[in-house]
Amino acid sequence: MRIRKRIEEAFGWAKTVAGLRKSRHRGRPRIDWQFTFAMAAYNLVRLPKLLAAAA
Repeated sequence: MRIRKRIEEAFGWAKTVAGLRKSRHRGRPRIDWQFTFAMAAYNLVRLPKLLAAAA
């Protein structure tokens, strides 16, 4: 359940902050691009916390 919570946090962030709740694009290739871009942005948001934990 702890791992599921971490996964759900990413999708929740993508829906609220990255705008994936209501898609601006049509077609699977464009939606895939938008999702990949949102997850890359989420990784950049998490990066300082991950680096601090590693040090």
